[in-house]
Amino acid sequence: MTLEFHHSRREFHRLAAAAVAGIGAGAAKVLAETPEKAAGQDQLPIVDTHQHLWDSKKFELPWIKPGDPLDRSYLMADYREATAGLNVVKTVYMEVDVAPKQQDAEIEYVSELCARDDNPMAAAVISGRPASDRFADYLARHKDNRYIRGMRQVLHGPSNPRGYCLEKPFVAGIQRLGEQGWSFDLCMRSDELADAARLVDACPGTRFVLDHCGNASVVAADLSGWRREIAALAERKNVIGKISGVIASGAGGKWSVENLAPIVNHTLDVFGPDRVVFGGDWPVCTLAATFRQWVEALRTIVSSRSLAERRKLFHDNAVKFYRLA
Repeated sequence: MTLEFHHSRREFHRLAAAAVAGIGAGAAKVLAETPEKAAGQDQLPIVDTHQHLWDSKKFELPWIKPGDPLDRSYLMADYREATAGLNVVKTVYMEVDVAPKQQDAEIEYVSELCARDDNPMAAAVISGRPASDRFADYLARHKDNRYIRGMRQVLHGPSNPRGYCLEKPFVAGIQRLGEQGWSFDLCMRSDELADAARLVDACPGTRFVLDHCGNASVVAADLSGWRREIAALAERKNVIGKISGVIASGAGGKWSVENLAPIVNHTLDVFGPDRVVFGGDWPVCTLAATFRQWVEALRTIVSSRSLAERRKLFHDNAVKFYRLA
């Protein structure tokens, strides 16, 4: 991931136009209202706790196949363009599942970005393999890095079967994270949230972040199981909920404010106003919508909530949880 390479402006606008063309009717209404609403509404500062970046010339991302929509570089300049005018004041980098051999290089890259004053990145959640027999050495190698706040291993990949996060080596690794003062992001299948609750119970000294509203889908025919399990997980006070990613489940014009709202509102309600943070999930969100469309849709959904609650969601809780002051 280098700052030197920048994809063409024409390609950026082509992708943005494609995202606009594919949105649903409810989403189109939000987009149509955006210029007028932005002029009159409060522009709350935003901390984006789920900022992805990658340089395909430097890093291998095995989950992206040649020809996939995301098969190119997404750099800081691209992110600044995508978020222009939205008052994004700080970001927390979220690991991008690079090839394990490049995890140290990823940390070095994002640490350099965090140290600079020409971009909003202030902290990072790095990649790791908690069940590895070399995990303790990995933690020790980076324990003094002042920008790292947590770790994630994506758990919904085909190589991680149901129950993987409950295996003893994995649990021991997550416990070590807590001892080092780092959090762990839970990114898993929506029907495995009961496993997440058991993992949290086994690691009371570790703080957790549930990514993407527990990966509920806007096209799911029945959300009752997800509603029950995420509510149970939210009873654990060392877990916070991240309002992110869910819009990508509506790729192909299948999302709208109407089908996003039940998922977002239930997540906000079960975690409460003090344990929720916002995440952009850019550029993955562009599979369904632009960053601006996601922010405007979320603003519409939470518009009836108090200003204090909205400020906590978009800014204050993240500053506190990730120690960004």
